[in-house]
Amino acid sequence: MTALEERPLSAGDSGYQRIRSDIIFGVLTPSGRLRLDAMKEDYGVSISTLREILNRLTSEGFVVAEGQRGFEVAPISIQNLRELADLRILLEHHAMAESFRAGDVEWEGRVVSAHHKLAATERTVLRDGDDPELRKRYDGEFHQALISSCGSRELMHTHAIVFDKYFRYALRYRGTETINQHKALLECALKRDIKSARGVLSEHINGCVAHALSSWKDA
Repeated sequence: MTALEERPLSAGDSGYQRIRSDIIFGVLTPSGRLRLDAMKEDYGVSISTLREILNRLTSEGFVVAEGQRGFEVAPISIQNLRELADLRILLEHHAMAESFRAGDVEWEGRVVSAHHKLAATERTVLRDGDDPELRKRYDGEFHQALISSCGSRELMHTHAIVFDKYFRYALRYRGTETINQHKALLECALKRDIKSARGVLSEHINGCVAHALSSWKDA
């Protein structure tokens, strides 16, 4: 089967992706009740499929199950943001170190290609205004490319989930500072300079935390 002949997503998988995305981008508001009857109409899936989707999202930490009361969107908080930032730094520091050591020419190509797409997206954002969904796509692909030779699918999968939960707090773009940090990470990768990469990444993530906290104060 060629890429053009790939099977379409099932209703359940499509509903899962849409609901997950709507939680990440705030369409479904933090701590908001998830009413199955309304969601059945909005997402075009059955009540039983909705329950399966929400249970899956509960296991990932995007939804909270309230016993007999049903489901609600996982809340956001300063403490949760800081925990996710610390966890992302821990995971990504380790994964980058392993990936930098094992990375070959193919890995370099993935990193360069992912950064090229991200940099083009960031230039478009500065010129035309933000598109958080597009920005998240290429931001996530770049950071996944950096760790793609770490040798652990479980580590990459866990990192991807933490990245998505973290992005709920990163909806306001920081601009040129972020662009420069992504470029620095690319340069560190090509030089296999893990020490500098760890410093840049910590500054990058902690800067996002400070920006999010500042945005909350201004709101």
